[in-house]
Amino acid sequence: MFGNEHTNKLTHVSVNIININKFIIILNLKLVKLSILICMTLVLILFLIFYYRGGNMLYRNSKLALSLSLATIIATTFALPALASSHREAPFITQMPKVDGTDFYMFKSYEANKTEFVTLIANYVPLQDAYGGPNYFMMDPNASYEIRIDNNGDSIADLLFQFRFTNTNKDAKFDGVSIPLVVSGPGISAINDANANVRETYSVNVANYNKGQFNQLRPVTQVGTNSKTFFKPLDNIGNKTIPDYAAYAGQHIYDVNIPGCATPGRVFVGQRKESFVVNLGETFDLINLNPLGAETGEKNDLEDKNVTSIAMEVPTVCLTAGTEPVIGGWTTARLPQTRVLNDNPNFFRSSVENGTFTQVSRLGMPLVNEVIIGLKDKDKFNKSKPINDVRDFGSYIVNPTLPKLIAALFPVAEVPSFPRTDLVSAFATGIKGLNQPANVKPGEMVRLNTAI
Repeated sequence: MFGNEHTNKLTHVSVNIININKFIIILNLKLVKLSILICMTLVLILFLIFYYRGGNMLYRNSKLALSLSLATIIATTFALPALASSHREAPFITQMPKVDGTDFYMFKSYEANKTEFVTLIANYVPLQDAYGGPNYFMMDPNASYEIRIDNNGDSIADLLFQFRFTNTNKDAKFDGVSIPLVVSGPGISAINDANANVRETYSVNVANYNKGQFNQLRPVTQVGTNSKTFFKPLDNIGNKTIPDYAAYAGQHIYDVNIPGCATPGRVFVGQRKESFVVNLGETFDLINLNPLGAETGEKNDLEDKNVTSIAMEVPTVCLTAGTEPVIGGWTTARLPQTRVLNDNPNFFRSSVENGTFTQVSRLGMPLVNEVIIGLKDKDKFNKSKPINDVRDFGSYIVNPTLPKLIAALFPVAEVPSFPRTDLVSAFATGIKGLNQPANVKPGEMVRLNTAI
């Protein structure tokens, strides 16, 4: 179903694995194709529809003269999963790839008997090479990785899901001497396998926003054992080390008790194939490609890249509030403000982290910080909150510079009139009648109408 497996390439995991009491976050070929379709649709909307003619897409080409209504495209798009994508989008985050959010997906679960659930996926650590040994891509134990949900439209998070990681060196030895690898032998097949030299675990906590602040974090626990500790699978080193990565990774999908939620959810954290499709090199080489060429005519620079997925499946009723069916979501990562380098470093103690947690990464709608926010404000955006977006970044939305750049590169493209107030609904409020909350306050995030 997924083509050939390669020793040093992340193996696609079949949805059939998930259907055997597994979690639906591992994408099959059809979902990858869907992701491509969504990505293409969103990019077309952002670059061609929203930025040209204020609502109609117009190609000026001897072979193609086509105008599509904005309403039709938008209706089609928001019936699909809501998603975002961004890679190395701000100067400061390039120094900290472990906390760089790359993608955010939010969609209604589609398995049988799961239609009343929402799946949330936050991807981190961009552009992982499948051959990225010997250390591979463990998560940062000093960081707080988060998924935030706004369920009343005020652009302030009402729910917070926090993930914290612990990486333990099991210090395997041969003849009393520590080995240099994260594994000590082949045939890894079980959780915390004896041949795994590193144990990667994490905790999940949830908090509700109340009276201007989040209340105390409450632990998410495993169904049956009530354990607060979850295991993350090793990255896919290769088929000698981990002969059946699909089965191995599938064991790390947990049924969980979520505080304040009567119905259990599910959680998984682990390496996945990068499903976003783009030829990064040519795109950022001032769009050095044919935008009207064949769909498969350009190289996908992410074909052999991986990401680390943080995923939850949550009952819809535990995410929504009252009669409002629309929820907003985004992912953030925070780090302690102070770092002191250790003069005597050892495994994950090369520095000492202290101080208040400070947000360093934020991802909501696709490509916002990457191609819309000005270079001088990209780091500021990663530290910001949606409620302040109109004040801090509104000028970038209503007066986008990208159309002018495209017009300079492609003279046949017409620059629309400004200001583009129509873009506020696309980025900050949602589309009325589709995914706009009843009492919305503007703020950039992914919005999903759970009633559709």
